[in-house]
Amino acid sequence: MKQVIGIQGVKGSYHHGVALTYFGNDIEINECMSFQELVYNLENGICSDAVMAIENSIAGSIIPNYAYIDEHNLTISGEFYLPIHHCLMALEGQNVSEIHEVYSHPMALLQCKDFFRAHPHIKLIEDVDTAEVAKRITDGQIKGVAAIAGKTAADIYKLEILAEDIQTIKTNSTRFFILNTRNDSGVKKDEINKASLKFVLDHKRGSLAAVLNVLSDCRMNLTKIQSLPVIDKPWKYAFFVDVTFESIINYEKATSILEIMATEFKILGEYKNQKV
Repeated sequence: MKQVIGIQGVKGSYHHGVALTYFGNDIEINECMSFQELVYNLENGICSDAVMAIENSIAGSIIPNYAYIDEHNLTISGEFYLPIHHCLMALEGQNVSEIHEVYSHPMALLQCKDFFRAHPHIKLIEDVDTAEVAKRITDGQIKGVAAIAGKTAADIYKLEILAEDIQTIKTNSTRFFILNTRNDSGVKKDEINKASLKFVLDHKRGSLAAVLNVLSDCRMNLTKIQSLPVIDKPWKYAFFVDVTFESIINYEKATSILEIMATEFKILGEYKNQKV
């Protein structure tokens, strides 16, 4: 039986590309039209693992996804950085001047704002997925409407690329988490060199600085820090951090100290650093 991998979006999406690269071609894809559906399917065993975008080098963090991972006790078993090359695509025989609407995921629209500033006649409309819009255009043979997606989507859904690499920053990339519910990344202990952690601190002066000092003293390299409000405690924040390290002993020392210092502490995942 093939391994079932959940993705946000449909075949041809960037999530789909990550799933194929990370797990190989011999998998079954579970298409989800929202991150909420993706989490539901993962929790209920419809898929064994899932691919979830977490941040983009231009648009920043997808903050709700941190909450999904935390609240549903998902395990981060890996990460993947994907270079993003957005293309404008539509049914064959049209040019940009004939396009009056573009539907795409909000993040994709944000990443291409300079391109569309130069084409003010085009109305931008937020949608659930990049590749799903491409599929819809083909299925309905809709003219005057274009999608933003990768070249793979254009190939799958037989659309013509009207403009390539329309993202504002050409070195645009998105980071994805690989998730499961097994409380185990599957990575050998001596190969783990990155971790995602969550902690909540007392609201007093110097509390965050003290934690950062512990990480530094234990030779942790802080590669990401993101704060989210604690919903039922006004003006209190949870911190989500990523750390890389060379020594698992130093890492375990750091986490043991943080468990004592924090009012709440959780290891979201321990895995291999993909960006070296």
